[in-house]
Amino acid sequence: MNEVALIFVRHFKYFGILDARHMKNKVVAALLAFVGGFLGLHKFYLRDSGAGIFYIFLTVMTSSFFPISAILGFIDGLRYLMMPPEEFDRKFNKRYKRQRPTRKKNSRVERYESRKTKNRGGGRVRSNPFKKSGLKKYKDYDIEEAIEDFHKALKIDPKDISIHFNLACAYSLMEDKEKAFKHLELAVAKGLKDTGRIMNHDDLAFLRIQPEFQDFKVNGFKLVRRVQNNPERGEKPMDDILLAQLNRLMELRKKGVLTEQEFLRERKKVLLR
Repeated sequence: MNEVALIFVRHFKYFGILDARHMKNKVVAALLAFVGGFLGLHKFYLRDSGAGIFYIFLTVMTSSFFPISAILGFIDGLRYLMMPPEEFDRKFNKRYKRQRPTRKKNSRVERYESRKTKNRGGGRVRSNPFKKSGLKKYKDYDIEEAIEDFHKALKIDPKDISIHFNLACAYSLMEDKEKAFKHLELAVAKGLKDTGRIMNHDDLAFLRIQPEFQDFKVNGFKLVRRVQNNPERGEKPMDDILLAQLNRLMELRKKGVLTEQEFLRERKKVLLR
C-alpha cells in the first residue's frame, strides 16, 4: 500500500499537481480528495505532507474493516468546494502570495516612488518598519512590545504625529499617565488638528478621568507646569502667570473651545489657586 501511495505522489508531482511552487486550486484539491482521499493526495497537494502520511497510515490500519480515510477525504472535498475562494487562498495560498516572482519588480517601483514622494515639509518620506510593526502589536494588544517599537520608530521620524498619539494611547492603557500626557502634548504641538480624537478615543479613557486632564484641556492640551517665583533667575511672578492663564481661558472661549459655563468654572479654579 505504501508503494502504491508513492507511485501516486510521484505521478502527480511529475505533472506539477503537487508542485509547491504553483498556486493551489480548490477544485483540484476537492477532486483529489474525492478520488484519492484515502491516500491523502489532497493533503500532499495542499503542502500538508504530515496529514497526507497520516491518511496513508489510516488506510493501511483500517482498510480491512472500514474505509475511514476515504470518508474523511470525501468530507474534505465537500469542505473545499463550499469554502469561499478568499478563505481558501488565505489558508492554502498565503505562502505563494508572499513569494510571487513579480514582487522584486514591484519593490523596485516602490523604492523609486519613495524617492520621488515628499512629505509636507519638503523632505523625503522615510521608510519606518517599526511604526508598522508597532501598530500590528498594538492591535494584537501586545502593548509593551508596541511601545518599544513606537520608540524605535520615533528615532527614525521624531516628528511623526501619529506615533506620538499612538504612544499616548498605549501608555494610557498601561495607566502611565505622565508618559501618556507627554506624548499627547507632543502630538498636539507637532500639528494634531483633530483634537476631538483626544476626547472620544476609547484608549484615552484612563487619561480623561485623571484630575490633571481638565487643566490639560483648558491649557490647549498642554501640561500646566507650576513655576515658583525666583526673581534672581528672571522668572515671571505669580501675578503674571495668573494673568496669562486668564487670558488663555478668554481666548479659548472666543474660539468656541470652552462654553460660557466651562469658562466661568475654569476661571474660578484659576483664581482660587
